[in-house]
Amino acid sequence: MTFDLDTLQEAVAGSAAAFRCVTRYQPAGGPGDKVFAPTYDGGKYATEKRIDPETGEVKSCVLLDSVQSQANRMELALLDAHRANKIRLPLIVTTFDQNDLPRPFTVTSLEAPHRVADALFRDSLLSGVKFRRSEKGRILDTADIRNATGLFGLCPTALVFGLWDSTGPRGGLGAKFQRALVSEIVGFDAVPGVKTASRIDPASIEKHAGPVFRSEDGDWTVDPDNAEKENGKPVLYKRRQGKRVPFEPGGEHDVPEQGRPSVINHGNVTPDYDYAKSNNQIRYETRLDERGREVRVRPRILGGFTISRAVQTTVLSLSVLRRLRFPLGATADPGEADLAARTALTALGLAAGTLARVDVDLRSRCQLFPESEPRWEILDRPGKAPEEFVLEPDAALSLLADAVTAARDTGLPWENRIELTPSEDLVELVRRSQELAVEPGAENQ
Repeated sequence: MTFDLDTLQEAVAGSAAAFRCVTRYQPAGGPGDKVFAPTYDGGKYATEKRIDPETGEVKSCVLLDSVQSQANRMELALLDAHRANKIRLPLIVTTFDQNDLPRPFTVTSLEAPHRVADALFRDSLLSGVKFRRSEKGRILDTADIRNATGLFGLCPTALVFGLWDSTGPRGGLGAKFQRALVSEIVGFDAVPGVKTASRIDPASIEKHAGPVFRSEDGDWTVDPDNAEKENGKPVLYKRRQGKRVPFEPGGEHDVPEQGRPSVINHGNVTPDYDYAKSNNQIRYETRLDERGREVRVRPRILGGFTISRAVQTTVLSLSVLRRLRFPLGATADPGEADLAARTALTALGLAAGTLARVDVDLRSRCQLFPESEPRWEILDRPGKAPEEFVLEPDAALSLLADAVTAARDTGLPWENRIELTPSEDLVELVRRSQELAVEPGAENQ
């Protein structure tokens, strides 16, 4: 079907429930190539059983990209298009470029975890006033589904990807907006692999060439006279600061764990499986063998999966967007403003979902390539096949521009770039954190 602004307005104003795009992928290396899923607390993968929509069978699956991660990728795709001057989006920006910062950087409302409600903006200044106390920032204090006009102009992506103003003055009672756009990528028929490790050191540095010590300037040395001292004894080098281990020649630390050349990344790594560790020591588990006898084994670390296919499912709910109201005053037509705002938000969601499919390179060794051209569907009439359409990236951006123009013509706000300056206390927190991060052996907090 031909899809343009009129078609989009008709779907938003009508009875359609949602737009949907389901895309099948294979690894860029081809079917059967291993892909690496994200790891969660404890180095675990998000595996589960799901019903295969194609066969109806229960399959082993692995999550390749979560709803939260997909939202971030879509926002970054919109930010790239904005920076390339292909679209113009309201953008809140706070810039950390103060002279005493080791590493300057910038954060926008398309990058901040809590979008416009993020603490980085809360603790920044707009024309010398705390952002949340400024005229623009106070929009969040009264925003809700019955009055989303100000938020539409300030940060429309918050109405598409969801928002909870939990860090603001009202705490948990702050503005809350449901996600309208949800997407995830799942691998089907997931068979886990194992992780291996090996390295050949071209300098052939041996373990017994150590020990290495922590030098007085925080670096490393093999000369005990130049090492830090603990009770008069040289301190062994460790990757991270913590308990200081003095070297005792001829004792239990004669070939110490902390002080091997490998802790400064010198030496060979014997080809082997990677095994689960606890406190840098190989962890053993007790299991039953095929005869029911208890045996001690070294559990191997899982390393990636082979899958039959990956499936990305993206749903843009019109039901969620229809709950939003956009009042403009007593003289304005509320129906006209509501339709224009919802249409623009729908176009924004379609553009985000389309742009994020251009390059599906999720992480190291997890690049996916679509089996066919992605197609969007309009879920409208139950029992009937949904209408389909192809939306190219340029067409999606053009559709968004037309929808935004129509919304602004009704009197709806659409801000430009809003520049903030981080408060002195926030800059000091960032400065201290950056300095801690670059200290030799510093542990990430």
